[in-house]
Amino acid sequence: MHIHFLDPFIAGQSAIHRLDPRVKFVLAVAFILTAALTPSGAWPVYVLLFALAMGVIVLSELGVGFVFRRAVLALPFVLAALPVIFTLPGVPLFSLSLGSWGLTATADGVERFVSIALKSWISVQIAIVLSSSTPFPELMVAMRAARVPRLLVSIFGLMWRYLFVLADEAMRLLRARSARSGATGLPGMKVGGSISWRGRVAGGMAGNLFLRAIERSDRIYVAMLSRGYDGEVRDLPLPPLRALHWLVLICGVALLGMLAIFGFLFYG
Repeated sequence: MHIHFLDPFIAGQSAIHRLDPRVKFVLAVAFILTAALTPSGAWPVYVLLFALAMGVIVLSELGVGFVFRRAVLALPFVLAALPVIFTLPGVPLFSLSLGSWGLTATADGVERFVSIALKSWISVQIAIVLSSSTPFPELMVAMRAARVPRLLVSIFGLMWRYLFVLADEAMRLLRARSARSGATGLPGMKVGGSISWRGRVAGGMAGNLFLRAIERSDRIYVAMLSRGYDGEVRDLPLPPLRALHWLVLICGVALLGMLAIFGFLFYG
């Protein structure tokens, strides 16, 4: 059974869909690097980057709500930067007492945290547009064309292909658990037993899935070696970039470079 919901690609005929995957990949990486290197507190640059991302989303015809909903999934990871609010020296804003511990939030810390959150959110939007408008095999070929190391591209490709296999194995285990969890029909009686029983079953399922993954990976690797696999991603050669593609690539990189320079000159 193919797990369709894991595939982020959405077919379409927009200008972003028709753009060469090599151009899309290079521009997406350049955008993310520009956002990451922009100094903290460069709010005008953040607004320009967000406006540029919104323009790309509109051109992709994926829907602003669709991209925003998916981008929200990355925001919990931004909480890893939360300690910056209390560890960065600066003008105190407020204090928190946790027993014998005292935490003081500073203006510089809040500014750094908000900057990280905004840059991460905007960058994730561009990554979502890239993955949703480009089939994964074309994206792999674009990575190799951009001279991404072969081993890294191979890891990405294998991880993506066999993520579906692991998801299929996990769904088989869930069906087996449901088939062995009888329903009594009595009100207030949950299917599957107590919480401790569910915990033991979930732990056994996780271990079973891990063992199945190791066993299948050995079989797959041996089968790939017997067919001459050497770690290279091979596909039909991509056509040369047309003049329009070069124009989009050069203009996009130049615009992002100007934004980066503007941020460093006035806020660095």
